[in-house]
Amino acid sequence: MRARMSQVADGVHLVHGSNTNWVILTEGDAVTLVDTGYPGDREKVLESLSAVGSSPEAVAAVLITHAHNDHLGSAEYLSRTYGTPVYAHEAEVPHARRDFLHQVTIGEILKNGWRPGVLPWAVQALRSGGTTPVPVTSPQPFPPTAGPLDLPRRPVPVHTPGHTEGHSAFHLPEAGIVISGDALVSAHPTSRVNGPQLLPVMFDHDRRGALAALDTFEALSGDVLLPGHGPVHRGSVRKAAQRARDLAS
Repeated sequence: MRARMSQVADGVHLVHGSNTNWVILTEGDAVTLVDTGYPGDREKVLESLSAVGSSPEAVAAVLITHAHNDHLGSAEYLSRTYGTPVYAHEAEVPHARRDFLHQVTIGEILKNGWRPGVLPWAVQALRSGGTTPVPVTSPQPFPPTAGPLDLPRRPVPVHTPGHTEGHSAFHLPEAGIVISGDALVSAHPTSRVNGPQLLPVMFDHDRRGALAALDTFEALSGDVLLPGHGPVHRGSVRKAAQRARDLAS
C-alpha cells in the first residue's frame, strides 16, 4: 500500500506512513526530508520522493525531529547508501546514535494495554519495525548559529524538548508552517480525541518539559501544523498549542 500524501503549500508535502508522518520540502528536484517513518516504511519513503519528482540521490539532508524508531527508520539507510547527511539537535545526536534509548518500553505498553487502541497500535508498530535497531552512525548537530538552515525551503530548527531531550520542530516562517514532530500532534491511534494535542503520557520522556514546549509553539507564527501523527491541522498554531494544554490539564 502506498503512502498517502498531502500537498499543503508550494514545495511542501506531508506524507502519511504506518501511523506516522514525514515531510518533504522541495526546491526544483532538491529535497529536505524531515523524518523517515518506521523501518518498514522505506519503500513508501522512496515512492513519496518519486511522487514529488525527486529521488533519494537528490535529498540534500535528513532532518530528525527526534530519534524514535518511527521517525528514524530510514535515516541510516539514506546516509549509508546515498551519503545523505542526517541532522538533529545536539541533545538528540547521541540518541540517534543509540548511545541511549528514550522510547516507550514493552512493559509500559503492557501496563497501558487496557486503554482503547493501545494493543492494536502496538501490533502495528512491531510489524513496522518499532523495535528494529536503527542507529545512525554519524548524525550531525544543527549549526550552532540560530536561524534557517541552508537547505531546500530553509527550515528553522526550534528546540521543543520533552517528548525527548533533543526534540525539535521546524518552522517555515514565510509559508506560515510549523512541522511539529511529536511535540504537538493532531491524532494518534491510542488517543480518544482528534485535533491538536500532546501524545499520551507514556510516550513522553519528560511530561513537564512537553507541556513547557507548548509555550514555544505559542510563540511561532503560523496557520498550518504538520504533525508527526495525524492529519494536517489548519488554523492558528498558537491556538493549537493552547488547546493541547487545555486537554492535557
